[in-house]
Amino acid sequence: MSHAALRPLAFTEYVAERRADVDAALDRWLPAPPDCPAVLAEAMRYAVASGGKRFRPVLALAAADAVAVANGGDDEARAAAIALALPLACAVELVHTQSLVHDDLPSMDDDVLRRGQPTVHVRYGEGVAILVGDGLLAEAFGLLARWPATAEAPDAVPRKLRVIAELGQAVGAAGMVGGQAIDLAVTGSCGPHRAGASLDLAALSDMHARKTGGLIRAAAVGGAIMAGASAEQVAAMSAFAARVGLAFQIVDDVLDVEGCAATLGKTAGKDAGAGKVTFPGLVGRDQARLMAIEAVADAEAVLAGAGLSSPYLTGLARSVVHRRD
Repeated sequence: MSHAALRPLAFTEYVAERRADVDAALDRWLPAPPDCPAVLAEAMRYAVASGGKRFRPVLALAAADAVAVANGGDDEARAAAIALALPLACAVELVHTQSLVHDDLPSMDDDVLRRGQPTVHVRYGEGVAILVGDGLLAEAFGLLARWPATAEAPDAVPRKLRVIAELGQAVGAAGMVGGQAIDLAVTGSCGPHRAGASLDLAALSDMHARKTGGLIRAAAVGGAIMAGASAEQVAAMSAFAARVGLAFQIVDDVLDVEGCAATLGKTAGKDAGAGKVTFPGLVGRDQARLMAIEAVADAEAVLAGAGLSSPYLTGLARSVVHRRD
């Protein structure tokens, strides 16, 4: 996007514009032949461009926007903050897509449908799907490292390094990968560590704070950092995103019970079929939905208390509990 001042936008228009920014940037930044073998380039684009809602990257851009507003920025400053956060937003989407490609593999959740289309391993084969995931993860960090942001802000490089560290923490052994390892252990699929044990509510919440919430938090925190957020603002954004991430996973679990493949864009009922512990399984569907609503209300209160209230962040948080897919 350009640094031209933003127009006043309703929530749905704002999300559509930020999603268009992300899609255009991803199209520019994804590798293509001759730098990348044609089959790998095609499969990577298939995975990334297959209809995702771009919730996480839009969250990153909205977080940057909210910090700019809270710090007294005008519409031009808001646009500049969003532009600074755009590579991070795209990196988050690449990592998220990588996690879906690998999660769908036969050795993981063994799913054949994602975003309403055949999964990458179904269309291109398991070997290519593994390489697609590896490539997307590497490209995410390469994009952040190569991005020459020094002209846009005097301390853009230190900000970028902090964001790279945040994203690495979110997706590594203590974050998303670690959460997936816990999930495999619980379902008895972790080699010599075949625990097959159950989880209580606290342990389930911890697993999903790693597996789902970590990347949502990295998106919001990373966007805030790139916009020049103070330590207090970063802490508030982290707390906000942690609550939104919890709500997101709770609703995901509920939809797995209530939804169907046509609306979800993926196979419904997979969790129960795999014997997984879920929030509705532990507390019931009604209580689970109430937990999600309360988590979003807490998230909004955190923003308000830090002076970071934003109709776009609030709208994104509320959209989580109204998801149908």
